[in-house]
Amino acid sequence: MQRATAESFGKVSNLDEIYALLATLDIENGWAKREPSMWPSPRPSFLPAHWSYGPAKAALDAAGRYINTELAERRNLILANPMPANSYATVRTLVAAYQMVKAGETARSHRHTANALRLVLDTAPGTYTIVDGRKIPMVPGDVLLTPNWCWHAHANESTADAYWMDILDVPTVQLLNPMFFEHHEDGLESVTGTDQHGAFRFPLTDTIARLESSADIAPGHREIGLLNPQGGPAMATIGLTVTRLEPGAQMQIEPTTASAVLAAIEGNGTAAIAGTKFAFARGDAIACPAGTSQIITADSRCYLLRASDEPLMQALGWLRPIPVA
Repeated sequence: MQRATAESFGKVSNLDEIYALLATLDIENGWAKREPSMWPSPRPSFLPAHWSYGPAKAALDAAGRYINTELAERRNLILANPMPANSYATVRTLVAAYQMVKAGETARSHRHTANALRLVLDTAPGTYTIVDGRKIPMVPGDVLLTPNWCWHAHANESTADAYWMDILDVPTVQLLNPMFFEHHEDGLESVTGTDQHGAFRFPLTDTIARLESSADIAPGHREIGLLNPQGGPAMATIGLTVTRLEPGAQMQIEPTTASAVLAAIEGNGTAAIAGTKFAFARGDAIACPAGTSQIITADSRCYLLRASDEPLMQALGWLRPIPVA
């Protein structure tokens, strides 16, 4: 159809004719839309969900017989939220995955604009990641960072396969579209030194020591933030906290605009996310979408990692409570 001109609108005799002319200009009227572009409060879409480490680890073992690091950039399993039409994101802004590097295997160096972190689950001495040339050991319970545009690779020089959980802000980067990705020209970047401690590694032993010296914020509930050397969030888009719950203790989080992934470093218990209950154990992951109430009850002493988009929401002025209907 021929595109409308200014003169075309001077000849119309009803609204339908205006709508027809607007369609030729790829313009939508803003007064007769069936769905408003704004609404009084956030509309939940992602669902509370739970993933068990045990079956995922077995699936990685099976896949390891067929998928090597030449066939796949990373051998991982994406924890896709079960909301309709979703096949990737765990919550709206974050994606979690289980990854495995077999004994004697190396995953080549690459970098991307997405921020990433890793919760180490099962490894043996000799497993490490390389971040911007620094060799960083991967010890169970450690949290390791790969900030935006840092080169990183993984290597397993031990005799046991290695497993961890990845959490990235890829869904955020995909939405806003500043996605860049590239491989290292040498395949594996050169190692310039080893960092037992540093900005990229939060050893579990240090985290436990900090929790031991902190005070309860509720009976049996202690919590610390994993911060950068300047005292701010570990990464610009992802905030990290570690909670210790004694048996029978609870952590309660009221609904806000923040989305989070909860991972069990140690221990087991029950998570009630917006009233949906999940029994969790070591290595499990739980989706805590924005707008959900969260009550975590420990059956044994638990150490829980919470990765949330709170720094991003805070920076944009969007972090706020959501009233319960």
